[in-house]
Amino acid sequence: MTNTALITGASAGIGKEFARYHASRGGDVIITARRADRLLDLKAELERHHGITAHAFAQDIGTADGAVALAAQVDGAGLTVDILINNAGFGGLGRHVDRALEDELGMIDLNVKTLTALTHYFGAKMAAAGGGKILNVGSTAGMMPGPNQAVYFATKAFVQSFSQAVDQELRAQGVTCTVLCPGYVETEFGDTAGLEGTPLTQNSKTTAAQVAKIGYDAMLRGKLVAITEFQLAATLNWVIPFLPRRMVLKMVEKTQSK
Repeated sequence: MTNTALITGASAGIGKEFARYHASRGGDVIITARRADRLLDLKAELERHHGITAHAFAQDIGTADGAVALAAQVDGAGLTVDILINNAGFGGLGRHVDRALEDELGMIDLNVKTLTALTHYFGAKMAAAGGGKILNVGSTAGMMPGPNQAVYFATKAFVQSFSQAVDQELRAQGVTCTVLCPGYVETEFGDTAGLEGTPLTQNSKTTAAQVAKIGYDAMLRGKLVAITEFQLAATLNWVIPFLPRRMVLKMVEKTQSK
């Protein structure tokens, strides 16, 4: 029986740690991202340290045909995906009307459309085969509106809702879908999103490796939602829902203001 994981956004951060953790457990990996040099370095590392087989496909999956092209590469190599980890995504700081529309729509393309397309394609194959696991990387941002990152928070709300619905639809066929919801993690994401210097980044304690392990282990258990920190989970489940909506909006806006 194979144990191959397809991991998107694997060239850095949480995606790279997913690949390392899966390989440490003896599983083969299919890693994809835009940066071929980083993928090849990671491929060599994983094969050298863990004796597994790693396939590296450099692909911009955020383009209109990116997910289809990736699926064609996987199929062309004769590979079966047993675990799908939709990790690729990005954010961006600023008022929606001040940010470039191209960037906002690109965020929707990668965070929502690509994740949906890959879940559809590989989820159908898993269901037909009678088993498989999907892990979609969401965010605690998906549990509230996000002034100064309006589109990013909205995309993660989609991931949260979509993932749980897919799990319910496919569980009877042996396929589970878990959504991982970390808080802020110190990775390239923060620099790309322009979050440096905001209060949001000041209390980051969980590392990318810790987040990857929490999400991966939750996926193996078939858990619906995995929040990375107990205190964060308590706040999101038992405090935020009972606060006045306008207060929540102002609080979130302040954490993302310089």
